[in-house]
Amino acid sequence: MAKEFAGRKGKCKQCKATLTVPDLQKESVDEIVVKIPPLQQQSYELKPVSSSSPPSAPKRARSSVRTRRLKADASQVHAAFNESVLIDARGVQGSPPETYHVQYRVKGLIRGPNGQPQLREQHVVEIQLTRDYPRQSPKCKMLTPIFHPNIEPAMICVGDHWTAGERLVDLIVRIGEMITYQAYNIKSPLDGEAAMWTDLNRAHLPIDNCNLHPAD
Repeated sequence: MAKEFAGRKGKCKQCKATLTVPDLQKESVDEIVVKIPPLQQQSYELKPVSSSSPPSAPKRARSSVRTRRLKADASQVHAAFNESVLIDARGVQGSPPETYHVQYRVKGLIRGPNGQPQLREQHVVEIQLTRDYPRQSPKCKMLTPIFHPNIEPAMICVGDHWTAGERLVDLIVRIGEMITYQAYNIKSPLDGEAAMWTDLNRAHLPIDNCNLHPAD
């Protein structure tokens, strides 16, 4: 703006306000200082890097102890009785089997029409491996009639002391020995009448002397 116009007044053509032309020599332009606020310090906590390796993809679930035991039982039962003429053991439920039907072709006793024991040469047993097996003993019951102090229709007393390490093969053999009267206990019977008969006829026992143990 020219110096000669300094101090003159005029009206704004738009707002009609009176304006005075400033003298640039008298007024100084203040220095504009842009103040930038200091950066705030932020604290960062350094987390230690884990020394362990990152998690890998999930591996295939391992078989449970019970499943491994069932597989071992199935293999041992097949190997022990596959060629036996006295014992036929077959898995009828589950894979690997949890329930077996075992057929014994041996001499045992049943209660005859007159109450007196009679010979029977074919017997079938069901062995159920429960959810608590092998910590608890299997549930065993007869599917055919039997006359024995330690056997009733719904239960076979296979012994008071079951251990998880006992093989299913050995249990199958033991039940066969009970059927043939190679094994019995008249002190804590399930069938009192059979216990009395057994006590009176020990000299005629066992009913069958067959060897039920599998060949090595």
